[in-house]
Amino acid sequence: MLRQVSTRTTSPAVRGSRPGGGRAAPRRAFRGLPGWLFAAPSIIILIVFIVYPITQSLWYSLHDWRIGAESQIWLGLDNYQRLLGDELFWNALRVTLLFSLVSVVLQIGIGYWAATALMRETWFNRVFRSIFFFPTIVALATIGLVWRFLLDARIGFVGGVVQLFGGDPVEFLQDPSLALSTVIFVSVWKTVGYAMVILLAGIKGVPDSLYEAARLDGANARQLNWHVTLPSIRPTLLFVTMILTINSLQVFDLVYVMTNGGPLFATDTLVTMMYREGFTNFNLGYASAIAWVLFVIIMLLSALQLRLFRYQDVD
Repeated sequence: MLRQVSTRTTSPAVRGSRPGGGRAAPRRAFRGLPGWLFAAPSIIILIVFIVYPITQSLWYSLHDWRIGAESQIWLGLDNYQRLLGDELFWNALRVTLLFSLVSVVLQIGIGYWAATALMRETWFNRVFRSIFFFPTIVALATIGLVWRFLLDARIGFVGGVVQLFGGDPVEFLQDPSLALSTVIFVSVWKTVGYAMVILLAGIKGVPDSLYEAARLDGANARQLNWHVTLPSIRPTLLFVTMILTINSLQVFDLVYVMTNGGPLFATDTLVTMMYREGFTNFNLGYASAIAWVLFVIIMLLSALQLRLFRYQDVD
């Protein structure tokens, strides 16, 4: 009787459904199909609007690709070789790196100071946090237009204040020696609130037990800041540094609205040069080469920052 029951439980239908059977593989393949169907719209958008334009720009950079031309001439790496001898390119590269270095250092430094100064939960600190953060939500083009009007030597508010005290109006945006510093100032003023909020969140995440242990060992405020706070927020510093660096290397709208790369190319960045070559001179091949050089620079600087701010559990 027992043998008959055990024989019945091993029917062909059951044997076919065990691992290695012929019916399990189609079921496993069908099980992943709904996931691919849900992801299909995002994948299509990613390919159409990101992957295809990137590969197409690389193809453009290898040609003398001009809008409206009957044929696009193959150049190979000639566009990149032309960049090496282009003084405007080296000037734009210098301006871009200088803008990025100064603005990111100031944004992180002032943002960290503001985060530590306004860390306590009081109504006064909440108000000033909002004041610091408010410019961040305004578009860069709008910020540029407002500051361009304020800094106008003849009708601007700053020029009027200078004249009120008997001084001569200063051409902040028309003087080649002042234009880049002025644009950097506006960029820092606009973005420092973002750095403050991110760093404030990182500082609030540091366990109080670390500060208590350091105080028991006799650490003062400076030592707490240097040996406890900064090492503890290293991942936060990495994130905010990379984001601000990438944004500053790609700065366009602020420079375009305030100075349009002038005067005398004093504020001409790689992106403004790329825009001028692509949409003013209609040389998409040369503009694409500039874009790929900028892409390589961003990748190298990001890898360097990941190396400098590397975080391990043993730290």
